[in-house]
Amino acid sequence: MDDKMRNVIKSAIREFERLSYISPEDIPDIPLYMDQITTFMDAKLAACKRHPEDKIFTKTMINNYTKNKLIPPPDKKKYSRDHLLSLIYVYYLKDFLQISDIKTLLSALNETPFAHREEEAMQSIYDAVFHLVKSQTGYMTKDLLKRWKMAREASFGTGSEEKSGADGDGYLNLFAFVCLLSFDVYVKKKLIETVVDELESSRESFRED
Repeated sequence: MDDKMRNVIKSAIREFERLSYISPEDIPDIPLYMDQITTFMDAKLAACKRHPEDKIFTKTMINNYTKNKLIPPPDKKKYSRDHLLSLIYVYYLKDFLQISDIKTLLSALNETPFAHREEEAMQSIYDAVFHLVKSQTGYMTKDLLKRWKMAREASFGTGSEEKSGADGDGYLNLFAFVCLLSFDVYVKKKLIETVVDELESSRESFRED
């Protein structure tokens, strides 16, 4: 495989360790207007953009999330800290879960047994999730490097193995790497959907009781 492409892949995997997260202490403790929300998210998650001109959230997106009841409507055009926390969850979930699944997950946070929780509960939940996710970064980076090594060393039986480094081989190595990652995403997505369906079923049983 071409050395330049190999370095690009390894650099991208290492970059995973430096992905942007919104730390709990960075979340404003005062209500924000829509423009302030989009500016804040754009600045804090800039490193997550695929292209510099991409937007983390737009006004239209946030209005649609409100319309679909993923987040509550703003209070006098202002969004609270809990609104912002919900939007952060939406950002990380929206690329692989349906809107209805995200709605189920977030709705559960606002229903019994959370309905009578203390004012800081959403912040406490985010704190716990944030530190749990951060603790997995090292493991996930090692796992990505392991999969990359497996794909790079794969034998495809195409008769071109002796041409190591040729464009054809490089493509097949990259293709195998993408397939490994895609299968992992597919399996985890199916597991998440099963958990969400169970959660929705549990909520329906609770309503009936």
